[in-house]
Amino acid sequence: MNKIPSKAEILEWIEQNPTKTAKRDIAKAFGIKGSARIDLKQLLKELQAEGHLEKRKRSYQDPDRLPPVSVLMVTGPDSQGDLFAKPMEWHGEDREPNVLLIPKAGDPALGEGDRILARLTLVKDESHAYEGRLIRRIGTNPKKVLGIFRKHTEGGRIVPVDKGADREWAVAATDVNGAKDGELVEAEQAGPKGRMGLPRARITDRLGDPTAPKAVSLIAIHQHGIPDAFPDDVVAQADAATPAGLDGREDLQDMPLITIDPSDARDHDDACYAHADDDPKNAGGHVVWVAIADVAAYVTPDSALDREARKRGNSTYFPDRVVPMLPDRLSGDLCSLHEGVPRACIAVRMVLDAKGNKLSHSFHRGLMRSPASLHYEEVQDAIDGRPNARTEALLEPVLKPLYAAYEALKLARAERQPLDLDLPERRVELAEDGTVKSINFKDRLDAHRLIEEFMVLANVAAAETLLAKKVSLLYRIHEEPSPDKLESLRETAQASGFTLAKGQVLQTRHLNKLLNDAAGTDEAELINLSTLRSMTQAYYGPAHIGHFGLALKSYAHFTSPIRRYADLVVHRALITAHGWGKDGLRPEDIESLEQTGAHISDTERRSMVAERDTTDRYLASYLSERVGNEFTGRISGIARFGVFVKLDETGADGLLPMRALGREYFHHDAESQTLRGSDTGMVISLGQRVKVRLAEATPVTGGILLELLELEDQKIKQGSRSPAGRNPRRKSNKAKRKKDKIKRKVSRTRR
Repeated sequence: MNKIPSKAEILEWIEQNPTKTAKRDIAKAFGIKGSARIDLKQLLKELQAEGHLEKRKRSYQDPDRLPPVSVLMVTGPDSQGDLFAKPMEWHGEDREPNVLLIPKAGDPALGEGDRILARLTLVKDESHAYEGRLIRRIGTNPKKVLGIFRKHTEGGRIVPVDKGADREWAVAATDVNGAKDGELVEAEQAGPKGRMGLPRARITDRLGDPTAPKAVSLIAIHQHGIPDAFPDDVVAQADAATPAGLDGREDLQDMPLITIDPSDARDHDDACYAHADDDPKNAGGHVVWVAIADVAAYVTPDSALDREARKRGNSTYFPDRVVPMLPDRLSGDLCSLHEGVPRACIAVRMVLDAKGNKLSHSFHRGLMRSPASLHYEEVQDAIDGRPNARTEALLEPVLKPLYAAYEALKLARAERQPLDLDLPERRVELAEDGTVKSINFKDRLDAHRLIEEFMVLANVAAAETLLAKKVSLLYRIHEEPSPDKLESLRETAQASGFTLAKGQVLQTRHLNKLLNDAAGTDEAELINLSTLRSMTQAYYGPAHIGHFGLALKSYAHFTSPIRRYADLVVHRALITAHGWGKDGLRPEDIESLEQTGAHISDTERRSMVAERDTTDRYLASYLSERVGNEFTGRISGIARFGVFVKLDETGADGLLPMRALGREYFHHDAESQTLRGSDTGMVISLGQRVKVRLAEATPVTGGILLELLELEDQKIKQGSRSPAGRNPRRKSNKAKRKKDKIKRKVSRTRR
């Protein structure tokens, strides 16, 4: 067959075979060979000229049809929670088509602005023209910048709030978006660098006055891309939820399960109760109940609530607000174990011997009613002999048995020897107007430790149960330190006069010996910080590796499903393991556990950095009124560009830039973490005591700059170094050598 097909036949073939549209494919389909290919080529050119076909690389496509494999940009979810995308290139006459993305298990979470390669299927009788299935993600959102807008004659500049940023961004007059001088703005990259070498930006959002108290956490939310507002369909689903009843649950409402939380807590994940074991075979033993909010009863797999919770990964806590993982209707109401109201729970009953070892445990899906929501301080006061009206009635029947069980758990903990770091946690206290009232360190009470030990015990029980029942789950994994990090810690310990055993399998008890040896000495803080820095970061994953820091073989997070998605996954696994209902883990959830673990490990780190940055900004705001004052502190870090100092009073970390270290040049030794003066030989190292002057505190960035006054009680000569940090004597010698060289050249020329 060498007959040339008609234009209609060619168009019909391309429509029916969208993946075989190169000229050779068409020729093969119609049996066209030899010189007849020239006629086919001419026919295809005519179809192009008439607008019926478009040539894309070597293939021919209907310009009003997308290629079967296309590059798309995600436009975001609709009101139903379905994710849509649009083509990056579109040459059709009509409006660009909408593509509904059909996710499959294991696909990464996609967000607005992500660029993807997708396989498309044309659909009919739908509001969207295509359905797309992800092949791979090929790019993320355009780079964003958060900063202060400085208006110029034409356009302006954005000064980033990130204290690590070293350049401004240029904004064209057409991209200002009405921003005023001094406003906090969010912008995205708008093409390559401009003539001045500055990156160009387009302002997308105006966030108001950067000095307003609420701006501190707002900066962190935008800077780190933390989802803040809930989509309408998520809120609607949460608002439609109703309290769970007793159907299919054990009635635990007569059990005095109390919650113990911070005084300002709005959500209550966990409740506990303990009593002496009446089994004569377990003399001195205890029975401990830990009940956890049954979030899985309200957040079902792949619902709008579930997708949003997974996207957020966890709640994020700032001094002035919480960005919750779940809408307030659930997190602060239906799921929260409030005093006096029936609440769905998943509870674990654990039997301990007199030394705190867990003998057995069992899980129960129940309905509880807490008799009291207490806070740590009033519980501690009651145990210390100062009960109030709320705790006095609970002291004998509830609080004392809890503490008796805790005393037994302390024995088991001492035997297990989990890592015992002593690093006080800072607390930012705000006034009613949102300004910083004080910076102090949180008290560590026995009431805090009691709840921590009960939660660890319940988490272990969850991991062991799922392991025994062979149900997949997300473990909380903490791997042992790397050899390099351990060697660095060993060197720091040795320099401080302590030893860390070498040549044996490292256990937490070895690190605890080092920490105990340093306790009460001037080097205690340095050893604690160095030990913390030697640790790997904990993460979530389906592999059964264990938790090094807690010295546990099996560990999972089960006790905080209101604020952590990992715990919700473990709850669903327990539901599946016990056959409690259809709201457990689905096969596709199990297949994607590794991706889910990686994602929520990322969101956890994102929240940690955002929370730390916010605290830094509050600290800078608090100290900005005291510029010029002197402070004492300890060197906590050394870098090529300067020295970090942790101030005693507030725990704030400030920077001593190289130019502020005195009049000589300092050599940086990264391996030993030291700076050595070129003239005096003075050594600056980790842990040294210093006196500094506060030179600058910038609330918007959180940056704190210091000047060095004393190092280990030795006064430092003031005055800046010569330009670029060069030694003036060395510069003088270099100039003399150059002069002598020129003199010799002149002498040779004359000869």
